[in-house]
Amino acid sequence: MKLSQGFSKILPSILIFVFYAVSFFLFTLALKGMDVSIAYAVWAGLGTALITIIGILWFREPVNSVKMISLFIVVVGLIGLNLSDRIT
Repeated sequence: MKLSQGFSKILPSILIFVFYAVSFFLFTLALKGMDVSIAYAVWAGLGTALITIIGILWFREPVNSVKMISLFIVVVGLIGLNLSDRIT
């Protein structure tokens, strides 16, 4: 979204909608084999983690210990949710 500059650049603007459509399509496929709570948490958590990493690497956003610890907690939470599905 940042690259579209408020939808004023055409190619990044189109790609936003293409990638959102692909994301929702893949999410519906994932729902066939996962509980909705787990699937949504993974989708949201991994999206947050990936966007954070992209922001750090691509947009040169500042990195600090709080950001990295928080990112680690998100990933650990996702692992815990996936493992909880196997413990019954």
